[in-house]
Amino acid sequence: MKLSIIIPVYNERVFFPQIFKKVYEMDFGLEKEIVVVDDFSTDGTREWIKENIENLEGVKVIYHEKNKGKGGALHTAFKNVSGDIIAIQDADLEYDPNDLIPMIKLIVDGYADVVYGSRFYGKPHRVLYFHHFLGNKIISNLINIICDMTFSDIEVCYKVFKREILNHFDLTLTDFGFEVEFTMKMSKTAKVMGWRVYEMGINYYGRTYKEGKKINWKDGVKALFYILRFAFWKPRVTDAVLKNPSSGRPSSG
Repeated sequence: MKLSIIIPVYNERVFFPQIFKKVYEMDFGLEKEIVVVDDFSTDGTREWIKENIENLEGVKVIYHEKNKGKGGALHTAFKNVSGDIIAIQDADLEYDPNDLIPMIKLIVDGYADVVYGSRFYGKPHRVLYFHHFLGNKIISNLINIICDMTFSDIEVCYKVFKREILNHFDLTLTDFGFEVEFTMKMSKTAKVMGWRVYEMGINYYGRTYKEGKKINWKDGVKALFYILRFAFWKPRVTDAVLKNPSSGRPSSG
């Protein structure tokens, strides 16, 4: 099996070199490629990428000619991955790539098809903004009610899944609404396809706005509208899958 680690990056000149070095040097137990999408950075990040990693073996670099948002960068990356398993890694230092290893192992060992990290399962978690915590809980619980799931943290960066998952629905949102759209469409499809979805605790070294955090309250408000938008979305499935949901489960590799 091959692992594709996607890193969307926008204006992270200070932190991106550090997180890239960690991911590039880590052994995840699988053949690995790293797909970096620079979302039209203007702070020197793009120049650093061109000078330092553009020609590294096992690294694909894609440049946006205008800023398209995190979701837009992920859409571009999804079209360029070649791995059997996809992992999403933010370009800052809020998440520890070591936490991806047990998440990936759940898939490799045949237990899961999709694995979410959760910042609320007992590992170190920087105490920051209550309105972020409350907004995340409202968003996560609304999605749980609509999709009949039990997620504790849908706004988390760390999502690991089999690439085949992406064949079953289209993704349209280009901003931070990606988290809502992916979660709702994946959850609804999982119910009829028999996909096994897990959560696993991860470390979270959050940043303040002064330290470069980008998501804000406006993204939370938009997330509520997105939840309403996808509440009535229905997955594309065949009659055969409806009769036998496990037949739609992605291959184990």
